[in-house]
Amino acid sequence: MSQAGSSRNSPADAMGRAAVEAPSPAPAKPIQIKMVLLGESAVGKSSLVLRFVNDEFQDNKEPTIGAAFLTQKVRLDDSVLKLDIWDTAGQERFHSLAPMYYRNAQAAVVVYDITRAASLDKAKSWVKELQRQANTNLVIALVGNKLDLAGPAAGAAAESAEGDGEAAEAAEATEGRGRQVQAETARAYAEEQGLLFLETSAKTGEGVVETFTEVAKKLDLAQIAGSRAARPGQLNSGGVNVGVLGEGGFGAADAARTSTDGCAC
Repeated sequence: MSQAGSSRNSPADAMGRAAVEAPSPAPAKPIQIKMVLLGESAVGKSSLVLRFVNDEFQDNKEPTIGAAFLTQKVRLDDSVLKLDIWDTAGQERFHSLAPMYYRNAQAAVVVYDITRAASLDKAKSWVKELQRQANTNLVIALVGNKLDLAGPAAGAAAESAEGDGEAAEAAEATEGRGRQVQAETARAYAEEQGLLFLETSAKTGEGVVETFTEVAKKLDLAQIAGSRAARPGQLNSGGVNVGVLGEGGFGAADAARTSTDGCAC
């Protein structure tokens, strides 16, 4: 009897119980990333974010006033990023507010509409402004949206027109009814400027998750976390596996949306 009692109360057993009962380590604190969306009005910026965060698409969406704020969490291997996404208004009257939103941002998604050539020109002007005024380590992605509307209408009309004047008229007549910006043209510009390049459809979801996760994979997480005193060993900046957190892959419970005209500092 005494031998059995001695066995139950042995130091080895006590250590075993302590190991079993020890609390699991707390999950790593998410790394907060500020991201801004820029582009001309009606290119689909808000639709892209809503598809990414809530996996939904709204026809005839109202224009953004000032800016809208949404969040989503993304896992990169053993790290979790909390993307604070500022969706800015595309109307010219809100242009002067843009620096408040891209100030101190780590990433920017500049969006154009592949069925409107003029929207790429506007996207290029945003890229130039970001390169001149924003964070020098900013990761910029050039994104051609409305891939679901790509078709031969605009391209065929422009090719059949003779002379610059007729080509311009053909492009205007078919605006919004087919692809006007070829992927090769936009990709060449992006490569020249050192940008990521993707094409998306907010309506079908094609390329949307890839856009945000490719941007996330390009971030210098060690530098970002270091500037915020993140714990050593929290990051993995090598090859990564990316996942969007939450139920159904989109984490609606983690999403927040507010409209604001205030500072996004």
